[in-house]
Amino acid sequence: MQIELDVSLDPTLGCGQAHRWRKSGNTWNGVIGDHVIDLTENASGFKAEGCSDKELLLGYFRKEDDLPLIIKEISLADPYVASLSSSCPGMRILKQEPWECLATYVLATNVNVKRIAKMVESVCDTFGRDLGCRRTFPTPKQILDKKEEIPACRLGYREERFIGLAENADSGAIDLEAIGRLDYDGCVDSLMDINGVGPKVADCVALFGFGHLEAFPVDARISKCLNDMYGVSGSYKTMAEFGRKKFGRYAGYAQEFLYHSAVITGH
Repeated sequence: MQIELDVSLDPTLGCGQAHRWRKSGNTWNGVIGDHVIDLTENASGFKAEGCSDKELLLGYFRKEDDLPLIIKEISLADPYVASLSSSCPGMRILKQEPWECLATYVLATNVNVKRIAKMVESVCDTFGRDLGCRRTFPTPKQILDKKEEIPACRLGYREERFIGLAENADSGAIDLEAIGRLDYDGCVDSLMDINGVGPKVADCVALFGFGHLEAFPVDARISKCLNDMYGVSGSYKTMAEFGRKKFGRYAGYAQEFLYHSAVITGH
């Protein structure tokens, strides 16, 4: 199936937003919901194999985002980001399933992207439903039904936190549907009430899981960039607020261009 969309797969799928995509040759293999999908970029978008649900794919890549408008707004805010966006056309923010996004980012503390992907895949292999060559991301109940197997996932100190997250999501103590109805501030505040969710994880989940494009997550790379390029340092709150005020309603896109540049350059 051909998907017509302004998107560049390499920076979108390969820059730490989601952690279940693997590239082989020109093709990206990943799992969205119950589908094992191969995506191959071409001149007008990409070819998709393994999924016939066009709207699922368009939703995942946020077809509603007006990239020219977004790029224009964040570029007017800052010439450096303007240069980054012009050299990386077609990068999009993904719209991930909220439970998977939250559970993934609870695992993604104090560890590099490669290790995050390994832990996530281990969780899927241990608890997820078999799709053949890959497995689904498990539901909270699937995790709890076999929670005695959690040591096999090698999550370290995150193990107890991860099981607690599944318990609270399964019981309804964490209501992701309700969180999804909140504005950005309410969403972040509610997420930070969850054990294991600090401000950076909350911003990542708000951005990638709930679509709050004004979120501006700050990790070590972004912190260094803000200091080097804008002379901004200090607390997480100071740096994240700087990003949101500078880039406005599409700050998350600006952050992703800054992050992508830092990954590519190694700085």
